[in-house]
Amino acid sequence: MLNILVIGEICVDKFIYCEIKRLSPEAPVPILHPLKTSENPGMAGNTLSNIHTLLPGWITTLIGNDEIITKTRYIEQKSNHMFLRVDEGEDKVTPFSWSTDIDIMIGTADIVIVSDYNKGFLRNLDLKEIGRKSTLSILDSKRKLTNDIVESFSFVKLNEQERNNNPELEGDNIITTLGKQGAKYQNIIYKSPSPKDTIDVSGAGDTFTASFISKYFQSKNIPTSIKFANKMSAEVVSKRGVSTPTSKL
Repeated sequence: MLNILVIGEICVDKFIYCEIKRLSPEAPVPILHPLKTSENPGMAGNTLSNIHTLLPGWITTLIGNDEIITKTRYIEQKSNHMFLRVDEGEDKVTPFSWSTDIDIMIGTADIVIVSDYNKGFLRNLDLKEIGRKSTLSILDSKRKLTNDIVESFSFVKLNEQERNNNPELEGDNIITTLGKQGAKYQNIIYKSPSPKDTIDVSGAGDTFTASFISKYFQSKNIPTSIKFANKMSAEVVSKRGVSTPTSKL
């Protein structure tokens, strides 16, 4: 049976949807009244959730931090406007530790996905070794990258801001997501289908990464895989909170 390995920081994405009835008498800020709360696996955990949706029945393994990282968002229910986000636990992450078992898992996995949120779990050397030892791999990273890291992976996914922060990167394996405009690969822009409504972009990058590499494993066609990832990303941004697509490969 085919297997996928996901490596990276894990968090809890918490959404508290609120009602606003008045402003505070102490300061010109709204008073939020919580109505409902939802929690989902976030970061590498959300990438794994997307894989479970896209490829049900595959063997999946997640290697991440033991410490609990929580991202809590306070959102006005009607407008879906986020008033506040509170991040906790990200300054206490224990670094990734190599072992013989992990070496074997990386080397034997059909797909390796690295969701590097740059919270201290993975180091530059870890990224290079993971990429080098993988058969088919994709890196989704928030850090300042080097060309030797990029070269060690099959693909690297960056959003537009991350790509602008790494102008010196030269790899022809870099896919740059452009939000509503789609994604760019080797100077070709693949347009994204317009979502019904863009309600929440949280986790859309995780969906793109999981969708692209899953489709590429099946088709071995990069344009086809980018178009599929664009479609899946457009679907999830039309929903509240962090979500996964309803479609399967």
